[in-house]
Amino acid sequence: MSAPGDHPLITAVKPLVDAMGGRILLPEQAGPDDVVLAWEGEDVLAVRLPQLADSLEHILAALERRHGMPLADLDRKRKQEIVRGLEARGAFSVRHGVETVAGALGVSRFTVYNYLNRENAAKGK
Repeated sequence: MSAPGDHPLITAVKPLVDAMGGRILLPEQAGPDDVVLAWEGEDVLAVRLPQLADSLEHILAALERRHGMPLADLDRKRKQEIVRGLEARGAFSVRHGVETVAGALGVSRFTVYNYLNRENAAKGK
């Protein structure tokens, strides 16, 4: 086998692991909660997934990069879109998720709840 970093499986999954905020490890470094991936019957790498709270921070940072500015600087419509997207990804099931998102958006928790309620009301129509 080539060096672990050169394996085609690592090359293929690295962008996904990076986007999730995970870490690539050698298979022998895997813990009980890590995911070991094999290629043609041989363990090639292990993926350590981030904790949910860390994932939310990672997602918010990625959104800032995508928008090219702090989320707090976005207009109300864009903030509402972000809240809808985060809700679809389960961000508000994370402990302190609303508070974390509110802080990143530069709004109050009440405002985030209003965005969520407005979206849920629109779905009910």
